[in-house]
Amino acid sequence: MKIAIGCDPNAVNAKQSMITYLKGKDYSDITDFGSDDVIYSHVATKVGEAVASGEFDVGILICGTGLGMSIAANKVKGAYAALLTDAYSAKRARLSNNANIACFGAFTTGEKVREELIDTFLTNKFVQGCSSQPKIDAYVLYDMNR
Repeated sequence: MKIAIGCDPNAVNAKQSMITYLKGKDYSDITDFGSDDVIYSHVATKVGEAVASGEFDVGILICGTGLGMSIAANKVKGAYAALLTDAYSAKRARLSNNANIACFGAFTTGEKVREELIDTFLTNKFVQGCSSQPKIDAYVLYDMNR
């Protein structure tokens, strides 16, 4: 699995912890899209474009709250970013919403919780033809018309 990751300057430590954690779980194909740009939307857009293009399977974005990153990434056609705060939502983000980018708050979610949430996110996958398919088709169609 190819993973794109990025953050703003507020979340450098959280991003490094996440990379270390993922490598320990045998996710070795991780590309860091940076953390120096104080305009978090620049990093979110780069990760969103990389995932939406299919170059990467999933993305991870981290800022202070995760809100700005998720809003910015969702502006990219084909990027479906979800702010993850609990295990049920992390699972449903993939199963029901076909999310391809996980967003986290470095100031709002602890390291161990982020690890649990990314595990849940990465080990679930949208099933084509499931009961959520018409909902996914609707927003993909909307994306095509933007």
